[in-house]
Amino acid sequence: MLSEPIREQIKKLHQQGTPLREISRQTGVSRNAIRRLIRRRAEETPPPATSRLHRHSELIHEIFQRCRGNGTRVHEILEQEHGIRVAYSTLTRFLREVHLRNPPACKGVYTFQPGEEMQFDTSPHRVLIDGRTQTLQCAALVLAYSRTLFAAYYRRFRRFEAKCFLAEAFRYLDGAARTCLIDNTSVVLAAGSGANAQISPEMAGFARAYGVAFAAHRINHPERKGRVERPFRYLETNFLAGRAFASLQDLNASVRDWCDQVANRKVKRVLGMSPQAAYLMEKPALRELPKVCPPVYESLFRMVDTTGYIHVERNRYSVPERLVGKRLEAHRTLSELKVYFRGALVAEHGLCEKRDQRITLDAHRQRRFLRESRQGTSAQEDLLRGRNPLLDTYLDRLKTRVPGRGVHAMKRLLHLVRTYPEEAFFTALQHAHHYGLFDLHRLEKLVLDEVAGDYFQLAGEEDFQ
Repeated sequence: MLSEPIREQIKKLHQQGTPLREISRQTGVSRNAIRRLIRRRAEETPPPATSRLHRHSELIHEIFQRCRGNGTRVHEILEQEHGIRVAYSTLTRFLREVHLRNPPACKGVYTFQPGEEMQFDTSPHRVLIDGRTQTLQCAALVLAYSRTLFAAYYRRFRRFEAKCFLAEAFRYLDGAARTCLIDNTSVVLAAGSGANAQISPEMAGFARAYGVAFAAHRINHPERKGRVERPFRYLETNFLAGRAFASLQDLNASVRDWCDQVANRKVKRVLGMSPQAAYLMEKPALRELPKVCPPVYESLFRMVDTTGYIHVERNRYSVPERLVGKRLEAHRTLSELKVYFRGALVAEHGLCEKRDQRITLDAHRQRRFLRESRQGTSAQEDLLRGRNPLLDTYLDRLKTRVPGRGVHAMKRLLHLVRTYPEEAFFTALQHAHHYGLFDLHRLEKLVLDEVAGDYFQLAGEEDFQ
């Protein structure tokens, strides 16, 4: 069997027009073998492509520029506007042949030492929470060597949420790598990009407390942080698929458990082991956490409104009424709100997930005009009871028709008993009880009818009776 260098030499001599005898003399190969090789090469060489798209080359160039390089739109316009039906794969091959589209470039391979780098990024995900589909920001941090993953979800993602997430991720990993690679997000950067990126002083100070330095990759180079890009699709297709959650706290508890039980336990082919096992090898190289981790909170200044509340995130939280009109400082974390006045803690609330809510603590409201509800009978009722069985029966029926203990009605009835003669009063009471009259004004009129003419008679008035 002829070696590949001899085959290439024969091919070049034949293309130069060298006679078979001379080729045989230079290579030491028989002329019949040379003929067979030339014949086989001719049969294996495919004919030059004669795609019918070459006839529409100018049109395709014009459409490609109009569609800004989108091959899918070029394919649609050729069929819809010009009636040119062609397979999409044929179109993309033609675009590569005429150098309108570059062939896929080979991506770089990156290797990392234990504790050298970790990668951080965010991605929007659609999540079903409490029966409603919401768009949340998924934040993920991955150790580049062991590929250990930590993820969490947030309603929005600012520098405050970024610091909260990174602090929680460092506690989860029980350490941190020396470098944290990010894309060119304004959450971390103040200006610039790539090697010229300027880290925000707020984020740089936070990272310095953990012995970490941020670094940004150059623009349009996402494969540089491929360790953290791949888990986002894994989260969407594995963790979120077919799952619903009761609240944001339930979602974050579930994704943390998923990282422990699924993502970090699954054996990765490139590692030959699970991230959990590789983490044990990387752990000694991670930077230790400070003995006292700096607290992460957002400082807010609010004026207390006339109703005794401060406004935070479209919700109202109560403070003591004596602070109405005062300027207070509130420290907000992801789960609670602490309110201070002149350095002293005056209120502490759990943050409410819903919007336009009013959260009130009983200790912040003084009961100036409210009296405690009393139990049992009133003093007026006690004075009325036991005088007469008819009166006791009337009291029982009267109490079912008045609110509460009926103190006002008892006072009025006691006034009637003390004001009018006993005989006239009980006669009128008997009529009222018989006809079901419990209006004390009408009862008093009946009493007055009974005593009419018994007092203060004028001279000659008996003649009209």
